[in-house]
This record gives sequence, C-alpha cells and structure tokens, in this order.
Amino acid sequence: MVNSAKNLAILGSTGSIGRQTLQVVRNLAGCFRVVGLAAGQNTELLFQQIDEFKPKYIYYQNKETSQLTTQNLVPRPFLDRGSQFLSMEEIAAHPEVDIVVIATSGKAGLSATLTAVKAGKKVAIANKEPLVMAGEIITREAKESGAQLLPIDSEHSAIWQCLNGESQPPKRILLTASGGPFRGFSPQQLAQVTPQQALQHPSWQMGKKVTIDSATLMNKGLEIIEAHWLFGVPLEQIEVIIHPRSIIHSMVEFNDGSFKAQMSYPDMRLPIQYALTYPERVPNPELPKLDWSKIKELTFEPPDFKKFPCLELAIKAAKMDGTSPTALCAADELVVDLFLKGAIKFTDIARLIEQVLQQHQTISNPTLDDIINIDNWSREMVTKIFYQDYKC
Repeated sequence: MVNSAKNLAILGSTGSIGRQTLQVVRNLAGCFRVVGLAAGQNTELLFQQIDEFKPKYIYYQNKETSQLTTQNLVPRPFLDRGSQFLSMEEIAAHPEVDIVVIATSGKAGLSATLTAVKAGKKVAIANKEPLVMAGEIITREAKESGAQLLPIDSEHSAIWQCLNGESQPPKRILLTASGGPFRGFSPQQLAQVTPQQALQHPSWQMGKKVTIDSATLMNKGLEIIEAHWLFGVPLEQIEVIIHPRSIIHSMVEFNDGSFKAQMSYPDMRLPIQYALTYPERVPNPELPKLDWSKIKELTFEPPDFKKFPCLELAIKAAKMDGTSPTALCAADELVVDLFLKGAIKFTDIARLIEQVLQQHQTISNPTLDDIINIDNWSREMVTKIFYQDYKC
C-alpha cells in the first residue's frame, strides 16, 4: 500500500476522467489527499466535489470568473466553502501538490501541463492535446526539471507497463483500437451517422470529444504522436491495430521477436490508479476483473484508412511535424463541436480538417507562441471554411 497520503490536484475534475479519478481516491481511502480541483462550467458538480473532498485550492471558468485572480472577486459559494480561488496554472505549480492530474479536454490543459512540468511535478496526463501540440517543448522541460510524465490513457499506460524493466528500446509499438461503434459501417451509412449514435462507444465511458475522436479514429492518430513523445520511439515504429474486444490495451514488440501485451477489463480507473500509485500496484476491490472462461477469442484487423480518413490525416500531420499537429488538434476540436451541434455530417469531420491542413504552412521547431498562433489560425480557418462551404 501507499505509505503516506499523496497530495493531488485534479484539473478537469467534473469531466469523465476527473470523476473517475475521484472514484479511485474514494476507493483507496487514506492514500490520497485532494488539495486542488479545477473545472469548467459544471459548478453544481464542482460544489459537490468541494463539499466532499474539501480542497484548499479551486478554479472554475465561466464568463464571470474566467479573469478572476483575487479572492475578493470570487463568487460567494466558493468563499463559503473555505477554498482559495487560484488559476489552473497556480494550482498545477503549487508547492503543496505532489501529483497533477491533467483531465481537461482540448487545448485547455496545455498551459497548466507546461507549468506543472516546469515545476518538476509528477504529471498524470490524460489530455492528448498538450503532448500532440507541444510534445517537444513539454518533454524537453520535463528532462530539465525532473518532472515525471505518467500516462493515464489506457493505451499509453499499457505501453509504459510493457516497457518497464526493459533495458533496450522496442522494435515496434502496436496501439490497439476498438474500431469504435462504426467499424462495420459502409461509407453510405457513415454519412448518416448522428451525434447520438457516435456517442455510444462499445467499450469505454469517456467524454464527448474523445468519444467522437474514437468513432473517427482520430484518437489513434493523436495517440501515435503522444507515444512518439512519451517513449521516444520514431513514428515509423508505431502502428495501429483494431482489436474490438478492448482487452489488450497495447503491445510492444522487441528485437528478439517477442511481444509484451498489457491486458485488463476496459475500465479507465485502472490506468488512472496505476499512474497515481506508481511504482506500486494497489488492490482495489471496486475494479472489475476479467473472466477468462467467458472470453472465447481475441481478434485483430488492420484499420480501414478509406472509411476512417482522420487516422491517416493525423499520421500525415505527425510526419510533417512542426506546427502541423497543432493545426490538426485545433481544427479537430472545433470540427467535432460542429458535428455535436448537428451543423455538419460525420463524414464532414475529416473533409473539413483536411481543408485546414492543406492551407497550413508548417513552422519547424516552433516556440510556444508559434503553437498558440497556429492554434488560433486553425480555429479561424475552420470557421471561415464552414461558413463558405458548409453553412446552409
């Protein structure tokens, strides 16, 4: 068991990963102390979390509070609960915080991730976009500060576990993908997919944005870029394979031809717990276990790039390097939102992102300012193209 309670800050506490992180904290009573919570606009749930975990530091964002920096401007409900209002960056770098959980969505976690890394924290990261957008900067800062990047994504957690104890680099990494809810759909069926259908993932319970990315296979492309930066493996040595059962969470091949695979019931609480308790493994009776007597087969197949072009777009952006992954991420975030609002078709997601990438001129070895500028440019291009070509 963990010897002493670790102080946690959870950024994105009201989202799917944030809520599941707090479930792990509940199940491992005495192992963790929640000292910081940050959320978006779901203040009702945030108030409940504050009442239960009593963090010293909190943040939430809406039109009234997004610019608040002084305690006397904080809404009364927070003051009444005795919590101090800080920015996400201030919480991430606070000296009382041992582990920062980055559970935000989209680019919202970029600045806080970089701040936590510069402060030398243990950073348990679930948010794909910071590493995709600024992987070179974040990993460089982590080496300089001694910060640890602890992956929470099930696939990267699996790779991390497979690589532990190995003295030689892997020959190949195989990222597994469930294939999403539309693996067997025809192109004609994909054109008719609704947001409600796309949000019904067959294996995982996730937030809306990552669930849509899973349905388009964009998430696998982003995970290739993440794995490249997290494990220092060349892009050409990272592949995607479809595994509908979602039991093998990823595999690593070594030079002698042997493979390691990490397997478990598909539940995000397991990789979350592994990151929080590392290097220990702690029993948790609340986590579901595999029943091997009921598992008849484990099947695999290659991804269909023609039906799911977002995966190929992400790979192309990764190979272009520089600011291309940033343009990809920003466009994807805005385009997914358009789809969820019913403004575009499911098949328009890839088309619109491709149009943005075609107009993007990559900047090599970008600074953080370059990344922020390209992020803004990409979002503006999505809006421009949408109103020109898609708005009825």
